Amino acid sequence: MPRTKGDHEARRRDVSEAVWRVLAAHGFGGLTMRAVAAELGASTGLLTHYFRTKRDLVAYALDLLEQRTDARPRRAAGQGLAAVRAALLDILPLTDEATDSNRIWVSSWDTALADPELRADHARRYARGRDRLRDLIARAQRLGEVAPGDPERLAAGAQAFVLGLVVQALLDAPAFPVSRQVRLVDDHLAALAAGGGVACGG
Repeated sequence: MPRTKGDHEARRRDVSEAVWRVLAAHGFGGLTMRAVAAELGASTGLLTHYFRTKRDLVAYALDLLEQRTDARPRRAAGQGLAAVRAALLDILPLTDEATDSNRIWVSSWDTALADPELRADHARRYARGRDRLRDLIARAQRLGEVAPGDPERLAAGAQAFVLGLVVQALLDAPAFPVSRQVRLVDDHLAALAAGGGVACGG
């Protein structure tokens, strides 16, 4: 009996879930055709119907991670500085799900740095994130909640700050509990509002 389109889509969903489980357990360093096949309970030969090469698998995993990240529940944004705050908090590993996603993202950096195309894809992803922050900061400036300044530069600084905080929280979770991460974001936002340098606090 021939396979239907529904069968194919169901199998693809199964493959996606297997890829995600391998990523969550082992990061990008453990993402191999053999590991995904074992998680799926299938042969590596079956996976070649979906991924011709390891690079195809990695590219797909990055797309899947981006979809999962975008689909995560978001905080009520409000407007002005509150919207900037919500956007920054949504990036941080403040929940188990966000921690898993961030751990996978960080583990993907080494893979992306070694491949020009994947590196360019990552650069585009982070550029889109900066663009979103720039627009939020510009709106907050129009409301008088952020001091005047180049919103693109401020967005780049905010993104660099929050990604650095992600890394520290992942590497030393006891030193960066949720409460401290939130407090550091609020310090950064207070500096943005005042037009000064980034506040340092703990």
